[in-house]
Parts: sequence; C-alpha cells; structure tokens
Amino acid sequence: MANATLTAAKAAKNDEFYTQMSDIERELANYGHHFRGKTVLCNCDDPRVSNFFKYFTRNFEVLGLKKVIATCYKSQDVDLFSAGTSEKAVYQIYEGDRDGNSMPDDDEIEVRPLRGDGDFRSPECVELLRQADIIVTNPPFSLFREYVAQLVAYHKKFLIVGNKNAITYKEVFPLIQDNQIWIGVQPMGVDMLFDIPDERAEELKENEDAKGSKYRLVGGLVKARSSSIWFTNLDHHKRHEELVLYKKYTPEEYPRYDNYAAINVNKVTEIPYDYEGVMGVPITFLDKYNPEQFEIVGLMASTGVDDYNKGYPYINGEKKYARILVKLKK
Repeated sequence: MANATLTAAKAAKNDEFYTQMSDIERELANYGHHFRGKTVLCNCDDPRVSNFFKYFTRNFEVLGLKKVIATCYKSQDVDLFSAGTSEKAVYQIYEGDRDGNSMPDDDEIEVRPLRGDGDFRSPECVELLRQADIIVTNPPFSLFREYVAQLVAYHKKFLIVGNKNAITYKEVFPLIQDNQIWIGVQPMGVDMLFDIPDERAEELKENEDAKGSKYRLVGGLVKARSSSIWFTNLDHHKRHEELVLYKKYTPEEYPRYDNYAAINVNKVTEIPYDYEGVMGVPITFLDKYNPEQFEIVGLMASTGVDDYNKGYPYINGEKKYARILVKLKK
C-alpha cells in the first residue's frame, strides 16, 4: 500500500529535511525563462510553511507564472514534507496578486481540502499533477525512485532535490544516460543544509561526533548536512559549457580496468583530449557533462552487472571508486 511505505519512510526520520530558501533561490535563478505562463506544482510540501511555495508566490509576477499549487500530506505529527502539523490533507492555490501590493496575501491564497491523505500517488494528487507544467519540490528520499518514475510516466518537467546516491539507482541512471534527466546548476561538491524538526536537531546536538559530518551550527541553529543535489529535465546554460581538455593520453598515466575495456581517469579535469575509447571518470563528471561533447556509455558502481552497470572497477585486482563510463564525441 502507498501510505504503508510512506509511514515507514516517516519512521526512518531520514526524510525530514526542509529545503532552505537560500538554496532554492540560488538554483531557481537559472531557470526563469522556463516558468513564464506555467502552472507550478509543489506536491511534497505543506504550503503553509514550504519555502518552495513561498518562493513561487513571492516571485509570481517576476516569473510570469499562471498558477502555483502546493499539496500537504496529512499527519498528526511533524510529517515528511513540512515543518508543521496537519490533521487534514489540504492543497493551496495561488493565481497572482489581486490588490496591487505585489504580495501573496492570505485572502489571495485559496485553501481546499483533499479527500485522501495527500500522498502524491493518490488519484486526486495525480489529477493535480496532470494540471501542472513544472514540478518543483524536495520529495522524500526513500520514495525517490517512485517519485521520479511518476514524473517520467506523466511527461512532466521538473526540478527536484535528491540524494547523490540516486545517480546510481537502476531506475535513475538510465534516464541520465539517455539525457532525460541531468544535474542542476549547483555543483555536486557544495553541501546543501536543511532545516529539521526540533526533536531531530536535539538528537544530533547530543552526538558531538556528528558535528560537521551530519549537521552544522548556523547562527546557533542546527542544520542537517545531506549529500543532496538538484535533478532536473529543464535545460540550463551549464550543461552546454564545453569542458576544456588539455591532457594527452599515455597508457602509463591511464591504466585499463581488469573487468571492463576502459581506461581509468582519476580527475574530471584530467580527461585526455585524444583518447577515442571508453573512459571511467568520477561521478562528479556529471557537474561538467555536456551532451554535445560526451556520450555516457554506462556505470561502474556496484557488485551487480547489467545493461548499464558493469560492476565496480578494478585495476590490478584492487577495487576503485565508482566511475561513470564516457566517450568523447569530438
């Protein structure tokens, strides 16, 4: 059952991350032209506290939006999607400023009840999905596979937050390989910090060893540290920037893998400009991936082997870090 999975996710606490306005503003600044005349859906957000909903209502006229919709999952406690409590699932609609003050006032935001629990997979939430042009949110990480599959099935444009590990999911990597999904503008090496429930913040503060790795103190407030990145199918300038290559291939500097016909490249900046075969590059290559310059051939990132994943790379019997397999187009 859908909400059985959702309940399990909630119990794990790992989904209780609330995206900061600063991260939203930094990434969304690169996509303004995509939103003109569009309906935006934030379907994993309590609209009363969601920074996504706040961003789009406050920038409604600047972006030239048609409508903003946000849905809330029902709970009796702090839930997966918001920092508030909700005894009934609701959704809110904003269609622009009516009184001329260029602000989203309460009387301009329509609140409607949902018959069900607000699960993004429920029929009424799917109907809202059908109405939307672009989906922007931070879905629960434990349901990321299902969430992306739904967006693809309904041919939706989207900009969502997900864990870096999702790159290697069998449900996600083939989409990256086929240029149906790519990484957002913000670099993969830059940490995203998230607001978390007070109870979870206190738990983290009690664990001094977790400071710096799992959380950081910002202005005295606990911010969760997560290896999260933006996933999107909205085009942006960064994915058309050509990576400057200066290294020349030598077999001594670029050894071949034991278990796959490709050479190993330790740094993205050291991809040789003159090698025509398959190369294994770090996962952070996706930050620099230009589909006009490179072709993604596959992945080496697990013990399993299938059509896209060739198993972890080995050199002289030694296991190496995960690699993306690429070829130069030019």
